[in-house]
Amino acid sequence: MTRTPFSENTMNATTLPILDLARYTNPAEKSGFLADLRHAARDIGFFYLINHGVDAGLQAEVQRQARRFFALDDSEKQQVAMIHSPHFRGYNRAASELTRGQPDWREQFDIGAERPALTLAENAPRWQRLQGPNLWPAALPSLKPTLLGWQQAMTGVGMTLLRAFAEALQLPADAFDALYGDKPNEHIKLIRYPGQRETKSAQGVGAHKDSGFLSFLLQDEQKGLQVEVAPEHWIDATPLAGSFVVNIGELLELATNGYLRATVHRVVSPPAEQERLSIAFFLGAQLDAVVPVYRLPAHLAQEALGPDSDPQNPLLRDVGWNYLKGRLRSHPDVAERYYQDVFRERTEQLIV
Repeated sequence: MTRTPFSENTMNATTLPILDLARYTNPAEKSGFLADLRHAARDIGFFYLINHGVDAGLQAEVQRQARRFFALDDSEKQQVAMIHSPHFRGYNRAASELTRGQPDWREQFDIGAERPALTLAENAPRWQRLQGPNLWPAALPSLKPTLLGWQQAMTGVGMTLLRAFAEALQLPADAFDALYGDKPNEHIKLIRYPGQRETKSAQGVGAHKDSGFLSFLLQDEQKGLQVEVAPEHWIDATPLAGSFVVNIGELLELATNGYLRATVHRVVSPPAEQERLSIAFFLGAQLDAVVPVYRLPAHLAQEALGPDSDPQNPLLRDVGWNYLKGRLRSHPDVAERYYQDVFRERTEQLIV
């Protein structure tokens, strides 16, 4: 579907909007905050979130632990390599993950919700294999409690913000709650971007949209994230102390018939002799959820632009399949080891 033209304000944007979450709980400022949230998420799809309530000391400790992890010997990091996990958890060297078929020059460590693996029946959907335990480096035992504590805090912020989105769209505040239940899809990614002298490439991460609901990024002082606010108009998401950069995923765009915008973004590798550390948190719905298209009030519905699916990444309303297809595409080595049956099943379905 073709979206309507970008507004003049969007075309001329030079920086991301800044939203103060404390205004959401202030009765005198709540309506103004919801209006600002609605417009930022519709026009840009990215914004800075300040006064979010996550302890600054915890944030600093997460960053410290991430740096300690990336400083481990390669042999220690390889003990928790993602190839050992059918749940797509663990470490990947730089250039191991692909975006649109091209290598991303970032080393990273992925964790999800710490849950036991499911015992699958033969006919069970294969996305159920995504649930399972994380891999933790024995050489850094402090990493697990720090990241799981931060994961819990970030889930709280994400759920608060989703309720604010519901109210901004004049839906019941709990409109999205049923999609999350007691097993939201909580995904943390620790990311280190080496400098361009090492990578010989400017692609930290290639241009893409996030596939889920909400993404939060904790940045260090090195810039690199860029947002395509209008066709070929990229702006820097310059690090702002104390903030998260928040963006909308494709499933939330779909759920609102394109009122909320999933925006293309990329990361440019740091200059030579420098590096960049970022820590991403992705809040997604339960894997067994099916995303409805919510009925918005008429005056908002007429402003919805319709979902603008990337033709190389078609939208799926089934959350589990949506998440699994992204993992399979990004990590073909893990897909080859653990998910050959998925490719066979999907091919047979297409033939039928």
